[in-house]
Amino acid sequence: MTLSEKKRLAILGAAETLFHQQGVEQTSMDQVASEAGVSKRTVYNHFATKQILFQAILTRMFEQLSQGPEKPFNANREITAQLTEIAEQEVALLTSPQLLRIAKIAFMQMLQQPELMQSLDNTDIGCMTALVQFLQDANAAGVLNVEDCDFAARQFVYQLKAFTFYPKLYGFSSLENASEQSVIAETVKMFMARYGAIN
Repeated sequence: MTLSEKKRLAILGAAETLFHQQGVEQTSMDQVASEAGVSKRTVYNHFATKQILFQAILTRMFEQLSQGPEKPFNANREITAQLTEIAEQEVALLTSPQLLRIAKIAFMQMLQQPELMQSLDNTDIGCMTALVQFLQDANAAGVLNVEDCDFAARQFVYQLKAFTFYPKLYGFSSLENASEQSVIAETVKMFMARYGAIN
């Protein structure tokens, strides 16, 4: 790794820490330079604006996010068990310190940049990267009856988010493991009640 690359990583690490602690708007490029142990000119050589630096941090954090393996549809397994496994993996991601850190940094900036909300909402992470295809395959196999797989996938994920991710992000409450399992079970039941194929 070159010295330039090391400095770039130091800048990203410093900015991530400061943005998380005090928000993007309240953090100056001077503070980032000081925290990273580099000159202000070096910071600007790598990142022309604070907005570019902010976007680079979000990109890096999403790349580092541990999301678990994709779970393709298996026609030989019971659909409820498969959906439960997908939901368990999704809740583990939604409640992970990594994702909550990203969300806190991004949420504070959304107050200044409403358009960022749309950008992040369109970023598929976790099970959304493969859930639409899973539902399409399950539909084709006659296990589910879904007209709009993209909409159904978002219903599934947003139900989980509402009871696990957002309460932790906003500090409303903290679910215990048993409660998370209950949310998962009820989400799968509701989904199957709506989309389960009638034999």
